[in-house]
Amino acid sequence: RFRPSDGLHVRCRGRITAYEKRGEYQLMVDSLEPVGEGALTVAFEQIKARLFAEGLFDESLKRPIPAFPRRVGIVTSPDGAAVHDIMTVLDRRARSVSVVLIPTLVQGESAASSIAKAIRLANEFCDGCLDHERIDVLIVGRGGGSAEDLWAFNEERVARAIRASKIPVISAVGHEVDFTIADLAADLRAATPSAAAEIVAESEAEVLRRIGQLTGDLTRQMEYVLLSAHSDLQALEMAPVFTEFPLRLRGVRYRVDELYSRAGSAAASHLRSRDVRLTETAARLSPIGLSAKLARHTKRLALLEHRSAEAAGELTAGRNRRVENIMFRLDALSPLAVLTRGYSITQKTSGEIVRDSHQTVQGERLSIRLAAGKVEADVVGIED
Repeated sequence: RFRPSDGLHVRCRGRITAYEKRGEYQLMVDSLEPVGEGALTVAFEQIKARLFAEGLFDESLKRPIPAFPRRVGIVTSPDGAAVHDIMTVLDRRARSVSVVLIPTLVQGESAASSIAKAIRLANEFCDGCLDHERIDVLIVGRGGGSAEDLWAFNEERVARAIRASKIPVISAVGHEVDFTIADLAADLRAATPSAAAEIVAESEAEVLRRIGQLTGDLTRQMEYVLLSAHSDLQALEMAPVFTEFPLRLRGVRYRVDELYSRAGSAAASHLRSRDVRLTETAARLSPIGLSAKLARHTKRLALLEHRSAEAAGELTAGRNRRVENIMFRLDALSPLAVLTRGYSITQKTSGEIVRDSHQTVQGERLSIRLAAGKVEADVVGIED
């Protein structure tokens, strides 16, 4: 916690061993703490300088305190004056705020470890709780006392626990003149536990006063905006674009009337032209004219039918002649037609056509195809 120096008054805890032969004693120190105002001041400055060099007190690490916390955690002794003072202020100023007491030792050899553990427990509780159960801010402190009584809040482990807390921390140790390492590490320092309670629980009267003040400011701003808008509207009404508008509107009306008149005249002229064209068309479609056209078209249709019949007859006769010519040529080339002239077709029993005498052997059965019928014959002799 601090670096011992010559002349410093300290309290040691450890074991004493004796060497009887030489009459010597030896002290095996387990812990060492300063005693007296001077020693505590030296230790305080040493711890402060070391943690400051680490950046543990940087303002950039400070978190804002919620304006209207719903749930406040108090890390202090359940039997001390601090918890009583805090509860009294909260009961007077903000009864809607719920309180979670995390009891701890605030004085003695184990106090620093107990305070650091209580801060960690509060954070662990919030890690697994619902939103409405979450602690919004922690008050860590105790009532007044001597420098030795308050020393636990100068311990390094307490400062590191405060800085590691995810919940914003307000330190409230002793009286206004008391200043501890915990105050430097906390997000906000309160002079006393009561002052810490006043910070987290703004009174309902103060809230109503601020609401009234804000309402008045908003009303005045709205009145100013409305007056400015009214002035701008009056200026616009006097602008040339609005004063000349009736004259321009009158000119537009004259123009519309003129266009309407022109449109009526054009429509009447168009209707007369359509009426003339309709009369001419009706004359062309009279019964007399239609009868003459029908007679002409009937005569022309009869002529076309006669010409079509003649052309079809000629085309059919020409195609018949071509077919007869093709049939005659096919008959001339047909093997069956050759048979009618006295020729025959000789085949083996396998169906092979015999074109040469060497294709047969003596005694072989042959089939001879004539123009009419077949003849079965046996080979009795072969001649070249």
